[in-house]
Amino acid sequence: MIMGIFILIWVNDSFAYLVGSSIGRRKLFPSVSPKKTVEGTLGGFIFTLVAAYILSLYEPILKSAEWIILATVIVIMGSLGDLIESKLKRLAGVKDSGAILPGHGGMLDRLDSLIFAAPFAYLVLNIFTYVS
Repeated sequence: MIMGIFILIWVNDSFAYLVGSSIGRRKLFPSVSPKKTVEGTLGGFIFTLVAAYILSLYEPILKSAEWIILATVIVIMGSLGDLIESKLKRLAGVKDSGAILPGHGGMLDRLDSLIFAAPFAYLVLNIFTYVS
């Protein structure tokens, strides 16, 4: 389950970047993160939904619909976490949040989606357990 959450976060981040850098035209929030595009966000979301469906075929702990709901929450909260981290960097006047991964935005930039999405994924999994 934990690996599935990581996979969904990585798929969203990776495909949002790939789709956004290849066909992205409309900026999502240019004042906060000038390279993020609407097309990239939607591309990441679509590929994450596909990944969630594939995970549902191999990990029966959740139903397909539950994997899709979990993926939706992870995409929304992960993207929000990424934008919040970008805003914090802008307010601090820095390009990278650390020197460990130069050119990649720093270590915080690699983990911002996970830090923000993980508590909400946990909440959704608890709702699935106790409500359904």
